[in-house]
Amino acid sequence: MSETNGSLLSIDSGTPMPPIASARFAIGDVVRHRLLDFRGVIFDVDPVFANSDEWYDSIPVDMRPAKDQPFYHLLAENADSTYIAYVSQQNLVADDSDEPVDHPGISGLFDSFDAGRYQLKPNHRH
Repeated sequence: MSETNGSLLSIDSGTPMPPIASARFAIGDVVRHRLLDFRGVIFDVDPVFANSDEWYDSIPVDMRPAKDQPFYHLLAENADSTYIAYVSQQNLVADDSDEPVDHPGISGLFDSFDAGRYQLKPNHRH
């Protein structure tokens, strides 16, 4: 890629590429959904939407997020269960409760919980 007049250009075609939003959250951060009642710890980040069209189309139109933003994979919990969630950046806020997330998958990926965030195990770091 090259940059011309502040726009990124594709090396292949010279066509301007859309800007990519910066991720606000990192692996190990504890977050809450902005609209729904669940929270979780981030274990992966996609720079833009990378799930199936079927999944995306199942979201009600009035709640459907833009695809050109980071999407986060969460080990999530609510009052009833634990699960894996895939959430757009626009629908997440930092969780300031300083409480750990109660999800069985955490011990496989993370070592400890300190100052409101989880530390990734060394064997999962790049």
